[in-house]
Amino acid sequence: MLEFKTNGPAPTLSGLGGTFHDSMLAAQNRLSDLGARLMPGAMHPWMNPETETRLWPHEDNEVYRTFDRIFGCKGHGWANLQSTHLNLPFANDEKFGRLHAAIRVALPLIPALSAASPYVDGRGGGALDTRMAVYRGNARRVPSVSGQIIPEPAFTRDEYQRTILARIYADLEPHDPAGILRHEWVNARGAIARFDRGAIEIRIIDAQECPAADLAVVAAVVTLVRSLSQGRLAGRDVAEDPSTESLAAVLDAAVRDGERAELSDPALLRVLGMPSSPLALGEVWRRLLEADPLDDPAGEWTHPLGMILSEGPLARRMLRAAGTAPTLSDLRRVALDLCGCLVENSSFSAT
Repeated sequence: MLEFKTNGPAPTLSGLGGTFHDSMLAAQNRLSDLGARLMPGAMHPWMNPETETRLWPHEDNEVYRTFDRIFGCKGHGWANLQSTHLNLPFANDEKFGRLHAAIRVALPLIPALSAASPYVDGRGGGALDTRMAVYRGNARRVPSVSGQIIPEPAFTRDEYQRTILARIYADLEPHDPAGILRHEWVNARGAIARFDRGAIEIRIIDAQECPAADLAVVAAVVTLVRSLSQGRLAGRDVAEDPSTESLAAVLDAAVRDGERAELSDPALLRVLGMPSSPLALGEVWRRLLEADPLDDPAGEWTHPLGMILSEGPLARRMLRAAGTAPTLSDLRRVALDLCGCLVENSSFSAT
């Protein structure tokens, strides 16, 4: 896995897709000399983590050895997953609370846009977002590390430390008496507070087929979080937001069925400004983005987001192209098409 990231905070998303694409092309040029190429997407569809996993041997390798000793990292949820991490900033406790409340509500909706991992072990995984399905079980030996993926309601730094981090550290101590993992990044929820950088990091977004699609999903998530934290949907009592259990149930459905998952939770529908009757998550996103359009003056995200809203997330399009019981030849063909999308910075279509 190769990681591409901004060199410090970016004041705007505008133009980042092109910058990421340029960097990927530079890496691709170097890899071509080795007979290799970059492949996008959230999981390698036929990787065998039992035989192909290698632990990071360089700096901070003690951290990786400790994770492996406690949890065993030769699994898809550790070794075979690629995601887009989005860090959203906060300046103080009050802004942290509003941002964390907004992100909790937004998280379960994200796989309806971003699901990009329908295959594992050379076959259909049974979920559109198999990456999240396997990720949820990573820390089963110490369940508090990942919780229910949706973070518990905690709206100040002290409350977050008491409610989430202190419990994780206490539960890890018998397995890690030296405290090697006693840092806020050990928290494996779908969004984690990074007080060391004044941001909340969203980790639930599957990597897409190209930077333009990655940024389109990110822009949609940012637009929703902004609306929930300081815009049209912000005027609510966050104490009445859906429970962690209710939000986790919506997330489970989205992980399995993507944009076709039905949202029927009345509290979440109310928070999102939706009518009380059940709606498919794809329709929820269409209505949200009609009410709060993306700030996209250059038209960078119009086409990739339109593709997602009209043809489904990448996982749906991959299934349409290769089916639920693909041969290795089918998967290789789709993988090569995805590699081409990365080079061209274009959306994948099954047609």
